[in-house]
Amino acid sequence: MDIIGIAGIAVLAAVVAAMLRRYHQEYAVLISIAAGVVILFAIFSGVQPAVSQIGKLLSAAGLSASYTVILLKTLGICFLAQFAADACRDAGENALASNVELAGKIAIIILALPLFEDIVQTAAKLAGA
Repeated sequence: MDIIGIAGIAVLAAVVAAMLRRYHQEYAVLISIAAGVVILFAIFSGVQPAVSQIGKLLSAAGLSASYTVILLKTLGICFLAQFAADACRDAGENALASNVELAGKIAIIILALPLFEDIVQTAAKLAGA
């Protein structure tokens, strides 16, 4: 799906959600979440060429394939946390949205720990320790 289709889905969902929000807040939130899921699937269906190109670039640079996996998982966590936080904000739950964002940040730090370990080991080798 191209950007025109994605924008059309977003605008249509926003209009329907705005009309429903007046009488049925819960349905408006569900419409927004459903449209967001459809848009995410549309985006992710076309992302495979970019993922393979990133893998090629990292392997050409001599980096481990595990770095590619960490990078892609980190991007997934970012997108998922942002989507969930935005859905919570649409439902009026700002505190819950902040908690989701914090959980995403912590998940990224935990996921990146092997990279930090490699950096520390490389620095120790360069320092001669």
